[in-house]
Parts: sequence; structure tokens; C-alpha cells
Amino acid sequence: MPALPGLLCALCVSAVIGLCSCALSADRGAAPHQENSSAPRQSATGKKPAAAIDPNKFAIVVAGVGGEEAYTRKFTAQATRLYEGLTTQLGFGAKNVFLLTETASAGPEDGARESDAAPSRRATADEVRKAFASIKSAANAESFVLVMLIGHGSFDNQLAKFNLTGPDLAAKDYAQLLGSLPNKRVVFVNCASSSGEFIKPLSGEGRVVITATRSGSEQNATTFADHFIAGLMDGVADNDKNGRVSVLEAFNYATKLTADWYKQKNRLATEHALIDDNADGAGHEEAASGDGGLAKVVYLDSKTVEEAVGDAELARLIKERQRLEEEVEKLKARKSEMKQEEYDAELERLLVELATVSQQIKSRPK
Repeated sequence: MPALPGLLCALCVSAVIGLCSCALSADRGAAPHQENSSAPRQSATGKKPAAAIDPNKFAIVVAGVGGEEAYTRKFTAQATRLYEGLTTQLGFGAKNVFLLTETASAGPEDGARESDAAPSRRATADEVRKAFASIKSAANAESFVLVMLIGHGSFDNQLAKFNLTGPDLAAKDYAQLLGSLPNKRVVFVNCASSSGEFIKPLSGEGRVVITATRSGSEQNATTFADHFIAGLMDGVADNDKNGRVSVLEAFNYATKLTADWYKQKNRLATEHALIDDNADGAGHEEAASGDGGLAKVVYLDSKTVEEAVGDAELARLIKERQRLEEEVEKLKARKSEMKQEEYDAELERLLVELATVSQQIKSRPK
């Protein structure tokens, strides 16, 4: 095989090290985006306007049994933070977000003040099934569903389960519940111990499946949930600086901070998160072997490019970067049909343009 020109090689290295891919849901149709159904509303805290609601997005957030009071408080706090972020920052309607915790709490509709804890149902198998049934009746083929499990899990070498109040549900049960939904676009995140065994049963077309551990044998309590939720809510995880945080960016952010936590504590890491989004049932600890392509274009918010970056010129550059990245992928798919020298020349041209646009994005005023 002829060697690529020197410039191309340099650009390939630069692209791997210095460039972050950005593909936006409005153009690819993979992210949960739909025209907003209402104007921005005031958040429960009154600090800033909440995001406009997209009625075609749904979520189930479960804080499982803690076993100890400290874990119960921790899991409930994590699930509540995610609920509040979804319903204020990310445009999920409160009626479309089902919060399940070890101890149910009253919400404003039950007479509580808006500043009280978010309304939740008990984290039982029956309530999980009811939540899925509610989404099934309201969703359509284009809907987006997020499911996030926060708590403890178990694995007996046959069944992987997530601990609930009363009987637990196994990975195969969640697979059946997901299969009953009319939509394919799903992000399923299991932050529990032993969660790695959920990858294979839940893997499917259009699904992003993330687990806090890489196997059922990693049975210690995990720290992944805190970092993943922070990644979704905090702009610091926006690695490609497009004003939005993709699911892949949140995953990468969480895995890095999780690894850093164990190093800081001088402990042997007992959790290694996995991601699978290419429906092959095999998760990876990073975007590799076909995984990560879907997650990088899935966003939980419903922003347009212009809304996300607040800069018309930057939005134009980001769209151009996306177009060029897509052209590179299309070219790679046609490689076997082309002469090597033609392929090399076209790839070099695209990478030069991509590097130029990426540098322009990087140099834009913050």
C-alpha cells in the first residue's frame, strides 16, 4: 500500500489528539430533538428560566435500595438531582419523568411546596413496570427514552439484577420492558455494582447502553453515577465546545473522573464503565470497535446549534465541521471501491479542510 503524504499523516495524528468530533441531532436524526412545545418556564428554584419542554422525551430515574441509611440518602440525592436537571435544564416535562426512590415523597400536586423534594414513587418492580407502561401509552416511534438506575446490583453467575424494594428486576426483565416500547431511541444507564452484565441483554438498534462496571464480578459500590450526572449537567464535559453535552462526552467525563477518584484515594479501581451503542452486545471502556458513534450524536437537551452556542458564526463553523466529518466517514466506506492514490488524495483534502475549520472554532472568542 502506498504511504500517505506527510501532510496527511500529520493531520491524522492531529485529528486523533487535538480534535473532538461533533455531530448534531438536528441533521443526523439520532438525538432526541423536536420543536419545543412551549416557551421557557421558570425553574422551581426561581434562579433562571427553565428549558422549554419537548413532549416527546421521557425518562425513568430509579434510586434503588441503599441497604444502609448513608447509601439511601446518597442514591436518593443523585436521582433527585438528575430529575431536577432533566425537568429544568434539559427540557423534559415533569409528567414525562418518573422518579422512583426507596421512600416515596410528595410533590407540589400533593400539596407540598415547590421547594420540597421532587415527587417520587417507591422503587418497586411494580412501579418500574407502571412507569414503562405509562411511557408505552404516550410515546411514538420517534420518541426518546432515558432510563437510569442508581444503586446496588447483584450477579449470581446467571442473573444480573438491580436491587429494588421487594423483588428485584433482572437484566432480561428490563430488556423485555424496553422491547415493549414503540421507539428505538433509548439511553439506558445502569450505575450499579455488577451492572456490566446488563450490556448483552439490553443491546439493540438505536440504543446506547452504559454500565458502571465491566462485569458482574465488580460488586463494590460505585462512584460512576455522581460523575455521569455532573457530566450531563455541567458544561465542563462539553469537550468539543459546541454548547451541548453528548451522552458520549458525559460518559468520557465520568470514566475519567471515576479513575481519578481511585487514584486520589490510592485504591485499586473496582469499577470500569462500559458503553455499547452499535447493537453487538459487547461494551467497551471507550469509544472503540464501533462503539461511541451513536452516543456522540445523542443529546438529552433539545437545543438547536444556534441556541447551544449563541454565536451565528460559530454555529456555522460547527455545522461545517460536522459536514466534513460525515464526508470523511462516507469516504472511508468507499475505500475498497477506489484506487489507493485517489482515496489518499481525497482523504488528505478533507482532513486539511477539517483541521482548518477546527482551528477556526478553537480560536473563536469564548
